[in-house]
Amino acid sequence: MKKIIAVVAGDGIGPEVMQQCLRVLEHIADNFQHQFEYQHALIGGAAYEHYQIHCPDETLAICDAADAILFGSVGGPLNQQHLKKWQNCEANSLLKIRKHFNLAVNIRPIQVYTELAHLCPLKTERIQQGVDMLIFRELTGGIYFGNHQQSNKDNQRQASDECVYDEAQVRTIAHKAFQAAEQRQNKLCSVDKANVLATSKLWRDIVNDVANDYPCVELTHMLVDNCALQLVINPSQFDVIVTENMFGDILSDLAAALPGSLGLMPSASFNRQSKGLFEPSGGSAPELTGKKIANPCAQILSAAMMLRQAFAMYKEADLIESAIKATFGKGIMTADLADNDAHAVSTAEFVDVLLNEMTNLTP
Repeated sequence: MKKIIAVVAGDGIGPEVMQQCLRVLEHIADNFQHQFEYQHALIGGAAYEHYQIHCPDETLAICDAADAILFGSVGGPLNQQHLKKWQNCEANSLLKIRKHFNLAVNIRPIQVYTELAHLCPLKTERIQQGVDMLIFRELTGGIYFGNHQQSNKDNQRQASDECVYDEAQVRTIAHKAFQAAEQRQNKLCSVDKANVLATSKLWRDIVNDVANDYPCVELTHMLVDNCALQLVINPSQFDVIVTENMFGDILSDLAAALPGSLGLMPSASFNRQSKGLFEPSGGSAPELTGKKIANPCAQILSAAMMLRQAFAMYKEADLIESAIKATFGKGIMTADLADNDAHAVSTAEFVDVLLNEMTNLTP
């Protein structure tokens, strides 16, 4: 099978972990008779150096022509944010590409690996039943995209942020979440604030309506404040969560702490035409750039999501994920996961072992 992949490595550790990720994809191509054609494009600070803009039309054109987008990270050092190269870099890059492709559905897997359970900040009894969930976050509506105003009234500063949702936006992500639940444990938890917010009342009504199309899925509703509590005291209860934009932003970041490192956190975003962008959930980590110690797992797991969800290459994705677990099982891990630096391997060394495990696990 031939697929065109837009490779948008970005800034910071992005190019380093992307290089290692492509080694894994080439292993997949060689062993499963696929052909991956990589079209490289610039974004973020790397694009600004060449185009004086963070997300140039040339990059969007490459992404338009690709079957999927494999994204790295954007952004620069905090002490350089005053430079034009880095001013509003993340917003200019990510929001533009999300808007261009109308990426409405964000999916973030949260998994506590048995081999790394000691890294979870929760007590052992909180996670003894395992943690393995998907969080679906709506990306095109809500308070981030409403009108934002600041003003003065009666010598007092005031501000307002508008939160708007329409039925189509809710239906789109609800269907995706129900479909994912059907492939897992047939459990879906919809998170809102329907006791207060009109948008959440609409959200709950539409999700209940969509539920009629999925009679085998058990639907529950949970208020967002309670969900934050439950993610800490009993995360094992969740299988698939679906929620609106801001709630999803907050809850997925909270849940991201459970595996023990952002270096383990992949994500995917889709539009209604199933165009997908696959990226690590962590940032560009400029403090790690060039040190050869960055954890490549989030980038590699994002590629595995691409194989499974964009290309229907299920065996290939399973192989990558199983090999990562096997590598952890051998005690091989990067500095963010290791007990001390003496037990840590470099980015490339981790992938060396990973590729060997993939070979061992290949039928």
